[in-house]
Amino acid sequence: MSVRNDKWIVEQAKKGMIFPFKEKQVSKSVISFGVSSYGYDMRVADEFKIFTNVNCTIVDPKNFTDKNYIDFKGETCIIPPNSFALARSMEYFRIPRDILAICLGKSTYARCGIVVNITPLEPEWEGYVTIEISNTTPLPAKIYSNEGIAQVIFLSAEEECLISYKDKKGRYQKQTGIEPPKMI
Repeated sequence: MSVRNDKWIVEQAKKGMIFPFKEKQVSKSVISFGVSSYGYDMRVADEFKIFTNVNCTIVDPKNFTDKNYIDFKGETCIIPPNSFALARSMEYFRIPRDILAICLGKSTYARCGIVVNITPLEPEWEGYVTIEISNTTPLPAKIYSNEGIAQVIFLSAEEECLISYKDKKGRYQKQTGIEPPKMI
């Protein structure tokens, strides 16, 4: 496997791999987003599912309920201390069959105790990325909508995979919003 560079990312984005797409990194007065040397800094949209304990429910990935969170939309999102939120990317991704994408949280948030977790974007997966944001601090944490949240690194394989996410008919294929866990 090899890491793909900015030139390759721009070429693929023009073919529809990332939309909307920023060909240059935007960083003035915002948490950066757009093309970087060996990746793409995606943005977080203004939609969030903030986890709450007001309903005294249990988080169960096999029997998940919408009573675990409240929906929120806004320019900033406040995640309570030692809490968690789901969000989605502003960009829609179409991953090629010979590419695996790995996402890592931006250092600006990491230095504030905010952990961004995103599972790999498998070959031929497409959709808006569901982003998991944990506030590990004892203080409320602010997340800025429409600004950078994570860097996507594209790894190129020497051969196409035998079975892609599309072939498997994965449960999160072509997601259009924030997707909580679901069992099929």
